[in-house]
Amino acid sequence: MQILSLGGKTLRFMSLRKVAMGFSTLLILASFASIFIKGLNFGLDFTGGTAVEVGFSQPADLKKVRSVLAENGFADASVQLFGSSQDILVRLAPRGSEVKAEVIGNQVITALKQADESVVMRRIEFVGPSVGEDLKEQGGLAMLTALICILIYVAFRFEWRFAVGAVGALLHDVIITVGLFSVLGLEFDLTILAAILAVIGYSLNDTIVVSDRIRENFRKVRIDDTIEIIDMSLTQTLNRTLVTSITTILVLIALFVWGGQTIHGFATALLFGVFIGTYSSVYVASSVAITMGVSKEDLIPEVVEKEGADLDALP
Repeated sequence: MQILSLGGKTLRFMSLRKVAMGFSTLLILASFASIFIKGLNFGLDFTGGTAVEVGFSQPADLKKVRSVLAENGFADASVQLFGSSQDILVRLAPRGSEVKAEVIGNQVITALKQADESVVMRRIEFVGPSVGEDLKEQGGLAMLTALICILIYVAFRFEWRFAVGAVGALLHDVIITVGLFSVLGLEFDLTILAAILAVIGYSLNDTIVVSDRIRENFRKVRIDDTIEIIDMSLTQTLNRTLVTSITTILVLIALFVWGGQTIHGFATALLFGVFIGTYSSVYVASSVAITMGVSKEDLIPEVVEKEGADLDALP
């Protein structure tokens, strides 16, 4: 069978599978250690806090706003545009149960009036920590539901060993991405959770393409060596994998550099997720399937075998 890339040469990806699995295990253990010891820097979406909507008479300078708030004791404030360039939303972590939201709002307005006298407070609201706990639970359930649905789909679409490999690769990507945020102390909020779900979709798409080519080659190529067929399949899909990854990374780099602080964490999670997702689709999913003993017979329909047997029995 003709190889579609690299001048007909098959890259021996699986010769490094033990090294790759050891590397992945090390990353996962490090991620778990950081999550349990250091924890995650949860954002206001999960911890609760005070949200203050502020209006300006002219387009707001977010950098100046953040600087003024930091000088007045609100260094942890999250500032973003809200609806228009003249409206901003300031979100603050809880200041203690004895501090009322109205008091915090007045302090924010007083601080901002130092930079612009035209500042007016449009609304103020307090989000309790119980709401954040509910969001954590719902976000975790959403991720778990997605992984279970993927496991069922891939098991029916291909074979249960590939399903376990696909879900293993997705768990690998999620754990290491969350671990990165824990190690670096980056804020983890609903935007980051959405980015992780997007990483799951990206990684799954790559894994499905590879699995489909492996199944096709198992049926067409007269080779009984499982590892050789998987290497051949990965080589044939390499061009597609690289083009998809590179174009996605270019867009994410633009968002990371010029997207502003509001989507900085989102771009960070996706940028790292694309790297780790591409790696896992090549090594983790296929390596798990090999470890579980997938073979050519597992992916050849029984109907084809029966028809072949009937033809051989003819005189």
